[in-house]
Amino acid sequence: SINDVVVHGLPSRDEILEAGDIISLDLGIRYRKLYSDGAITVPVGPVTSEAQRLIATARRALDQAISVAVPGGKMGDIGYAIQSVAENEGFGVVKDLIGHGVGFAVHEEPAVPCFGKPGTGITLAIGMVLAIEPMITAGDWRVIGEPGTWPVVTADRRRAAHFEHTVAITPRGPEILTLPG
Repeated sequence: SINDVVVHGLPSRDEILEAGDIISLDLGIRYRKLYSDGAITVPVGPVTSEAQRLIATARRALDQAISVAVPGGKMGDIGYAIQSVAENEGFGVVKDLIGHGVGFAVHEEPAVPCFGKPGTGITLAIGMVLAIEPMITAGDWRVIGEPGTWPVVTADRRRAAHFEHTVAITPRGPEILTLPG
């Protein structure tokens, strides 16, 4: 997903990356009948300070969201963590796309929004496995493209960054199951 493509960018021989672009790589893996899902956004050569800040903010939003993914916590805590980090930096959070449960399928319940109110939503329980995935925009949060259609782009055509980890809720707290980015 290049620049203003939030998710589900399609590879093309006609689209050549250039210095200044940012690209998100979103990969699902199936191993021994179980799935994981992860994403990272990286710069292509030197990028603008805004692009650097966007990428760093999306990464920080993921880290903050994971830190509150604890047994007894609420789904709203995760969304609020993402939203707070993004909006405190002047960025938007995509509200039309969500993270999700993951395990026997790449997309399972429950929904894991990028926004929320602390202390609301379902209770996080030991054994849950979640794909937590902040989708942060440099401008407005609105996107073009319905869930299930490809690609999904920012409505204002400003850049987006996307990070994701598969996280297990354990008695010791959140455990990241995908490789660190």
